[in-house]
Amino acid sequence: MSVRTSGVTVATDSGPADAAGRGPSPATGPEAYGAGLDPDDLPDGLVVSDETGRVVCFNAAAARITGIAAEDALGRPLEQALPLQDVEGRRWWRLTDPYGGLAIRRGQPERNLLLGGREVLVSARYVRSRPTGPVQRLVIALRGTEARRRTELSHAELIATVAHELRSPLTSVKGFTATLLQKWERFTDDQKRLMLETVDADANRVTRLIAELLDISRIDSGRLEVRRQRVDMIAAVRRHVQAQTTAGQQPDRFLIRMREPLPDLWADPDKVDQVLGNLLENAVRHGEGTVTIEVGPVTDATSTEGTSVTVSDEGPGIPEESMSRVFTRFWRGSKRGGTGLGLYIVKGIVEAHGGTITVGRAPAGGAQFRFSLPVATPAFLA
Repeated sequence: MSVRTSGVTVATDSGPADAAGRGPSPATGPEAYGAGLDPDDLPDGLVVSDETGRVVCFNAAAARITGIAAEDALGRPLEQALPLQDVEGRRWWRLTDPYGGLAIRRGQPERNLLLGGREVLVSARYVRSRPTGPVQRLVIALRGTEARRRTELSHAELIATVAHELRSPLTSVKGFTATLLQKWERFTDDQKRLMLETVDADANRVTRLIAELLDISRIDSGRLEVRRQRVDMIAAVRRHVQAQTTAGQQPDRFLIRMREPLPDLWADPDKVDQVLGNLLENAVRHGEGTVTIEVGPVTDATSTEGTSVTVSDEGPGIPEESMSRVFTRFWRGSKRGGTGLGLYIVKGIVEAHGGTITVGRAPAGGAQFRFSLPVATPAFLA
């Protein structure tokens, strides 16, 4: 029988057992990998060698990852077709000796190897006709390192951001506390109060950053807990507007619009506060003019019953080309501070509630964020 693999026809024997009593040689086409599935359909690289160590399958992903054409690999000894080396420059197949060595081995775990100057993630499975029997087929999976590099870069960026954001408040806290301890008698009560208020504000900043990191960890691992209680969304919005005016914003900068009646909403009140606080703070810090908050029932016929909140401003808005990146880590709409983690967390909280959040352009030209939360059920009934 012959099968076509990566544009190359490969002869395979699927006849009766040979004289040594072994089963037929494995096929390398769709018959071997499931009905209707071709090796070229796989997203990862697949290389298969037979009992003699010659390559009988080399799919399109393997050719893309390695830069080796399938026709140049098929039929050749594995060590020549795929000359892998470890980080110390040793030839990998001679080092591991898949067809010799210990007969109890089942394969090789994924590791980073070198192939002609490029890095490749390689794992292998030894297929035997019986335990401790000879290797009849060597199945090798190949993956590029781009995804891992992106993950490592994201982690490095997170560490750099955290280090930068922590350094400033901790330096301030250390400086003021050391000064107060050494020269307490030299300062007036007003000076002491100012220093302690600064220390308190910086300590709150560190606490918020740590809370953000914990939220990111829970969101990424799918462990963000939602404790649903009855939430009065209009009261929550008014409370956050009051907090902004108490912090020094002019009351006439905020406009609240309500469309009633609202359905009963069961959500995590602390997390709803976190979402509202972040969106209003962004509108105040990065936007201009009047900040409008609209609260009403979800009117989209395709959505489930719930409550919708829209926060918009009259500032310059978000460039069209940046809107797709707004909810990603470290995105910053301006140079006015912030870690760039807030909107990523907001999106994770809304989605943990089963809701949706979008960004667009407000009627007055500024940024407009709209999130919707389904009615859901209380925690004690879930």
